[in-house]
Order: sequence, then C-alpha cells, then structure tokens
Amino acid sequence: MAAAYSAGMPNALRQTPAPEADWRDQLVRLTANLDAAALNWISGYAAGIAIERSARGRVELHVSETRVSASLRVTIIYGSQTGHGRRVAEQLARAVEHTGFSARVLSALDYNQRELATERLLYVVMSTHGDGDPPDDARALVEFLSGRRAPRLEKLAYSVLALGDSSYPTYCESGRVVDERLAALGARRLQDRVDCDVDYERAAAAWLDKSVLATTVELGDAEGGGIVRSVVTPLRGIPSEATREHPIEVEVLANQPITGRGSLRAVHHLELALPEGRLDYQPGDALGVVHENPPSVVSRVLELAALDGDVPVSFAGRELTLRRWMESERELTRLTRPFYDAHRSRAAAGGKIVELRDVPKTWQVADLLKNLPVIWTPAELVAALRPLTPRLYSIASSQLSVDNEAHITVAALDYQLDGERRMGSASHYLATHAEASRLRVYIEHNERFRLPLDTARDLIMIGPGTGVAPFRGFMQERIATAAPGRNWLFFGARQMDRDFLYQTEWQSALKRGALQRLDVAFSRDQAERIYVQQRLREQGAELYRWIDGGAHLYVCGDAASMAPDVHTALIEIVSQHGGKNAEDATDYVNTLMSERRYVRDVY
Repeated sequence: MAAAYSAGMPNALRQTPAPEADWRDQLVRLTANLDAAALNWISGYAAGIAIERSARGRVELHVSETRVSASLRVTIIYGSQTGHGRRVAEQLARAVEHTGFSARVLSALDYNQRELATERLLYVVMSTHGDGDPPDDARALVEFLSGRRAPRLEKLAYSVLALGDSSYPTYCESGRVVDERLAALGARRLQDRVDCDVDYERAAAAWLDKSVLATTVELGDAEGGGIVRSVVTPLRGIPSEATREHPIEVEVLANQPITGRGSLRAVHHLELALPEGRLDYQPGDALGVVHENPPSVVSRVLELAALDGDVPVSFAGRELTLRRWMESERELTRLTRPFYDAHRSRAAAGGKIVELRDVPKTWQVADLLKNLPVIWTPAELVAALRPLTPRLYSIASSQLSVDNEAHITVAALDYQLDGERRMGSASHYLATHAEASRLRVYIEHNERFRLPLDTARDLIMIGPGTGVAPFRGFMQERIATAAPGRNWLFFGARQMDRDFLYQTEWQSALKRGALQRLDVAFSRDQAERIYVQQRLREQGAELYRWIDGGAHLYVCGDAASMAPDVHTALIEIVSQHGGKNAEDATDYVNTLMSERRYVRDVY
C-alpha cells in the first residue's frame, strides 16, 4: 500500500530515516500548523506504510476497530471484468479504514440501486470492456443511472476512476458515462475523473491518494463522528503470494501444439510447475504472464525508427539500452491511441496523416512507423510508448486434478501484413518456451467466473476456440468432486481435423458420462458457415429446459462478435421456447446475469 499513499506526501517525510530524537523533532515541526483533516490523512498514511512493511516481513495483520458512526461510511463500487477494478476498490477501502472511517466495497452487480439517493460519499472504479461496453457486473447500474428512474443526487460527493485500454477507440468509455451521468444528476465531483490505461497502477495510486485525503475532509467533521483509530495487531506468519507487481518464476513442464498441420493458427498447451502454497487457484481464474517482445519485432521497430538499440536511455529513474526498453518494457504489438496521437503530431506538414478510425486493427507500432515515417529520439520514443504489461490466460486445469500445476491454452498470433511477418508478443513468447525453461507468472483471481457452490446444478459451457480453456478446468473439478450436476459443452472452431482442441478429452468425458452433451460447430467443414450460436438455436428447446431448471450458463471467448451473437441467440431462445415477448426475454436473460447464473469471460 505504500505506493498508494506516496504521491501526496511532503518530501520531508520521505527522507532517509534519522535518529529517534531527530525524526520526532521533525515531525513536530512539520505538523505544527496542520489542521485536523491533514493530520487524519497523515495518520492513515502512516498506518498504510506500517501494514505494507509488516506484510513484507510475512506477517498477517488483523485490523480491529472500535465505534465508527454510520454517518462516516464510504461506499466504493467497482465494475470489473478482469479483477483490476476490484483490486483498486479494495485498496481504497483499506486506506479509508486506516484513517478511522468505515468503508464498504461492492460489486456494481451487488449494489442496491435504491440506496444511491441516500449516499453521501461514493467512489466508483469502472472498467470499460471491449469496444466501449461496461463490464457484465456493471451493466444494470449503468442502465439505471442512464434511465429515468435515477434519482437527483445533490447531497452526493463522488469520484470516478476509469480503467480501459487505449488500443480501443472508446477508451474508458464506461467510466466517462458514469462520471458525466452522476454530475448531470446533481452530484459534486471531489476530483476530476482519472482515466487509466492497462498500466494503471501509477495513475490509480495517485487517484487513491487524493481520495483518502478527500474522505478525511468530507467526513472529518460529520455530526456524531469522532475519528476512531484502527488498531493493527500482528497475528501469525503467512506465505507471501505472487502478484502482478511481484510475479514468481515457474518451470515449463510441457509445451505441445494441439492443432493439426495446416491450421490457421497454432495453439499450444502449456503445463507449468507451481511452488506449493504460492500460486493456489480455482477453476475460472487466469494466469498472468510477464513476457517480452519477439526479437524480430524489436529489430524492425529500431530499423524503421532509424535508432541505435545500444544507446542508453534513462526514464523514470531507470537506465537501460534502447533495445532492452523495447524488448521488455514497451508495448510494440498493440497500437494505442496515445502513441498514435503523439506520432501523428510529429508528422511533417504535408505528410500522410491517417485518422485513427482508418488505421487497421491489425496494425502494430512497426506498421505506423512504416506508413507514416516520423523522427523520434530514443528517450522520446521510450516515453511515448505504453509500458508492456502482463497478459492473462484462462487456466485450463483444476488443482484437484493436476495438483501443483497450472495449464494454459495459447493461440500463437502469427500472420503476414503487407509482405511482413507480424506476431503477438505474449503468444509468441509462450509458444517458443521449451520444456525446462522458466516463466514469471502470478494468479489473477476471477471471483465472477466460478462454478456454482451447489454441485447439483447443471452447467452449460459455451467456448469456441481457446475460449474452451477454462471449461477443461471446470470439468476436471466436477469430475474430481463427483459433482452430480449435468454438463453440456458447446465448442466451435474452423475445422474438426485441425482445430478440435482437447478432442480426445471431451470425447472420453462424454463416453464415461462425465459430460452429458457435446455440441460442436466447425465453420469451414461445409459450404455454409456454422457457428456456435446456430447450434444453440438448434438445441433451443432443450437448452431452455436446462436454463429454466436452474442451470448455470458460462461463455468464454471473443468479445467482439461471438459473445454478442451468443447473447442475442439466448434472448431469441428464451422468447421462442419460454413464450415471452422480446422485452420479457431480455429481462429474463438480464436476471440470469444479475443472479450470476449467466457469466462471461470474454476478451
């Protein structure tokens, strides 16, 4: 948590530790003219540092609180598809509680919208999913805020942190919509909305820092308040868990292609050895992988930019060669809006200016440099490119079946564009890691995408292509626990003989009765293109009986086309076989989502 507080701390408090008498004198001088709100903030800051340093020493901390008035409560709502938003929301809650106030953290799906009219202080952490859509768990809240039933909010003070991906044109769209709508309803902004790219940590920490200070100012003098300090008590030692900020090395046990020769895209199955107790996961979680750009991609970017890779470059307190920055620290295979804008602004007058909407989605940094030559200095190029961030892969195994291992399914992106080879950064990195090599990884827990606690519930799993990966883990878990519920898998790919991922495993499960139904769609094996949504419609009557009987429905895969097409098909199935009009069928499907009986992990 220390990083979350440091941005707003006076420089004098960041100096090298001094003898006790000296730092006591310094502290007295520094705090002599501060008001109560500032002193409350410093108290929270110090508590945060204490907890962080204790945690580094592998000590579990128990935070106990005495009386806190209900009027001092802060509500923190998050809408998160991958878990980043939830993590930031929980960090903010801990920071607020360390200042003595009460904080509650709720998924947007769990938030009672009727309470909005009575809220006094609200923080919203909102992700944008796909091309401008809210996460599934925030759809209902965004629709409520945008509708006529939303109340006036003159008594509400709020702040919004928007998470997104600048490689999409509608960057942070959902956060912007929520922010502007709250303001339109009369609420007061505590600070301007902060938009975060995939490397969100620094901007989120600064927003959190200001939010903690704003909380003490807003609630410090609340009637019946009385600041109550948190009491931090060390309990027992616990093993530290790998995180995105602190991944750990694991060994590659196996790396084998699972698509046939001639497949449009090679898909690899990787098995990784996990250190005991350091990387525990559940089916539905993802594995975060720290990776590097392919050497050929780095060389081509340096060539097109006419820059020497051996030149040392200092940035953000670090010095590396330009090549090393390009290899391990900067995004080269995804073209982002900020870099495009910076590149276009450098284009010579009269040069070829390409609007962002006209840039092919397949373009990488090299393609922009090739088609719109611009002069960059090494330091400016490093500063302008987005940091390289870990990639997430759905875990394709259950620890009840594979013990201290994690399996992932990786489609290696490798194609030709204008006569040049283009590759995916992480997928190429993983596909080329041989047995006994090492990877740096962590677990990204996904609480939304979980098997039902009631093992007697039926499962419907829809996973075309590599979207089938988490369902391999689901099936392993269901078999290991002897779950009595039925299981139905829909799988789709281009060709059966080349792209039927884990074919023998599915057929074996079907033969043994662990998998009750298997429906497949291979789009290129006949003249007419067939996709999973057609198979859903063909089985609509039985599918509706399963759903109406309490089955849980899971969708994993492409967010751009497959997921919306499947969603539309489900509404049509409910309408046709449930005897409902289009509006009621839509409400029925939305209710499934709100009950977490219909969940999606799409990308």
